[in-house]
Amino acid sequence: MTDKNANLQLPNTSVELPIYSPTLGADVLDVRKLGSTGYYTFDPGFMSTAACRSNITYIDGDQGILLHRGYRIEDLAEKAEFSETVHLILNGELPNSTQNKEIQTLLKKHAEVPAQIFKVLEAFPRDAHPMSMLMALVATLDAYYGKDVNWDDEANRKKMALQMIAKIPTLAAACHRYMEGKPFISPRSDLSYAENFLTMMFGEKPTAVVARAMDRIFTLHADHEQNASTSTVRLCGSTGTSPFAAMASGVGALWGAAHGGANEACLEMLREIGSIDRIPHYIARAKDKNDTFRLMGFGHRVYKNKDPRATVMKMSCDEVLKETENTEAPLFKLAKELERIALQDPYFIERKLFPNVDFYSGITQTALGIPSKMFTVIFALARTTGWAAQWCEMMADPEFKIGRPRQLYTGEIERAFVELNGR
Repeated sequence: MTDKNANLQLPNTSVELPIYSPTLGADVLDVRKLGSTGYYTFDPGFMSTAACRSNITYIDGDQGILLHRGYRIEDLAEKAEFSETVHLILNGELPNSTQNKEIQTLLKKHAEVPAQIFKVLEAFPRDAHPMSMLMALVATLDAYYGKDVNWDDEANRKKMALQMIAKIPTLAAACHRYMEGKPFISPRSDLSYAENFLTMMFGEKPTAVVARAMDRIFTLHADHEQNASTSTVRLCGSTGTSPFAAMASGVGALWGAAHGGANEACLEMLREIGSIDRIPHYIARAKDKNDTFRLMGFGHRVYKNKDPRATVMKMSCDEVLKETENTEAPLFKLAKELERIALQDPYFIERKLFPNVDFYSGITQTALGIPSKMFTVIFALARTTGWAAQWCEMMADPEFKIGRPRQLYTGEIERAFVELNGR
């Protein structure tokens, strides 16, 4: 796999480490031999660590490129249905028309969930965060679909993946209905994936423009390489636990404001700014290192020049607002003006702070009638495709091992124990 090596000089010894060349991206140094020398690497946040091999998603943060199986996210979001993206991420290739119809049929077939599952919701206060509800519901799926299943079998893994992708919209919509005190709505076999979700949420079939915008949101969030929630799914899954438990762990990781909750925080920021004439005041606050205010939705940990998903999301936002004549249109105008000012300001240019996908997604979802508490739930719904594919890939890898990071210990050295009466 490699014809290159690095020789690492250490005190009193040296070690030869293989260098692997990926199809895209930077070379990777294999440090697995390092532990035998008594040394480990120290990499908080794992920003310089490749924890796995994967052929699903590739990000070039410097160039602002996101590829799923080699296809640009912009092309998938603008030209393909979400079902095509699901097939691509799970199977490696875009489907032909027959295969696309087959996966659409399977997603509809598996969308139903046992009515008893909804009783889990009755244990929650109606004002609980829906992500806590979704975590419980996803874990509960194991009781119905994970019993006595051999997860070493590829066919079983693929079936689970499709079941998860099909059922999460039903569960997510049920969380919304429960919070609203409204009866649950069953999925319909005559609607598309996005139409079905919105119908189960709101009780009526959406327009074509609205359904297309929802479909794009799903595609834009389907997978994003080894992010925090995906890494959590892999780490949890590496123990051999139920894949439903692994997916539930992904929901938990995604819940954080620094990950899936960023679009909700961005919307709250825009509402705090309130009007275009107040933008200069908040720009000044964002530059003030002594002020706690930060511009949410700007910059990205991986992307250094642009977020390729943001352009498509901005376009969808514009289309939805024109279709719905929504009252959130002033926020969209405010967001565009904030973006214009920030992108011309040397402070933001030097720091490469540009709008990311979260900047416009909150406005888009609000225009669709989705409450802000549901934003992260919808993120989880979309990301289930990536989680399932990444879990399947890990399980098929003959080299995968249970995750066990090392640490740089900075605590006390061994001390003699003193009994209670002597302290």
